[in-house]
Amino acid sequence: MSLYARRSGASVAAPAGPRPRVRKDRPAPVERAVERRDMTGASLGHVRLAPEVFGIDPNAAVLHQVVTAQLAAARAGTHSTKTRAEVSGGGAKPWRQKGTGRARQGSSRAPHWEGGGIAFGPKPRSYSQRTPKKMVRLALASALSDRAAESRVALVDAWNFQVPRTKEAVRVLHALGLDGRVLVVLEGGELAAERSFANIPEVQTVLSAELSAYDVLRNDWIVFTDATLPGGAGEARREAEEAGEAGGAGEARGEAEEAGEAEEAGEAGGAGEARGEAEEAGEAEEAGETGGAGEARGEAEEAGR
Repeated sequence: MSLYARRSGASVAAPAGPRPRVRKDRPAPVERAVERRDMTGASLGHVRLAPEVFGIDPNAAVLHQVVTAQLAAARAGTHSTKTRAEVSGGGAKPWRQKGTGRARQGSSRAPHWEGGGIAFGPKPRSYSQRTPKKMVRLALASALSDRAAESRVALVDAWNFQVPRTKEAVRVLHALGLDGRVLVVLEGGELAAERSFANIPEVQTVLSAELSAYDVLRNDWIVFTDATLPGGAGEARREAEEAGEAGGAGEARGEAEEAGEAEEAGEAGGAGEARGEAEEAGEAEEAGETGGAGEARGEAEEAGR
């Protein structure tokens, strides 16, 4: 209601229905590319980065919430203090209730006493927060897009370390022109590369499945390989392998179900045949008994004649 309507007493009709939601229009994802190089620094061409991962407008609010939740979940939460009930001693009343001229006291372990318990002190608890998966993915894409906008994303074809060697890893970083803190994204089986970068203080290694927004933000450079690049051939191959495993499990389950149905059908058919044979045997026995009774009756009639 406007100020004029309140002063004049005029009634203003409330808008019908719920208030419309105002959605912020974000710009379309930007197409970006990165130079693909080998361990010697030689160029192997350019690779197009996935716009939905490396080309969106970073969402600072979601980044802050997700990183805060991740840091909170990393807290041990083992802090603990003793209350007045948990501190030893203090079972006797320090002095009598009246007659001393001092304030009445019931225990020498009250919070205002020296050596007493702690009032409202911290206790062991979990600091973990529940973060929706969509927010986690959006935060990671926002962090990667921020690094891609600053041209801080590097791409290597593969890590061809024969044996773990820190000296060779340092040489590779110099050949690629990477300075500051570097985040190297690896696959699960690249043990030689992981051990080669382990002794370099400015380098952090992380598995592609465990990459988080906080890891991206705390490093200056992000180094991927063909197999670990989000939205690249490696991710497509992993999705295809997962789909293949799921399809194989479905086929095996289908074959097992078909085998079970066939077995049940065979058992049902065997039971039907046994029942039919039993019925035929019963009919034959009844026929035999009927025939024997007829013969006996015929002999009795002849004897009577």
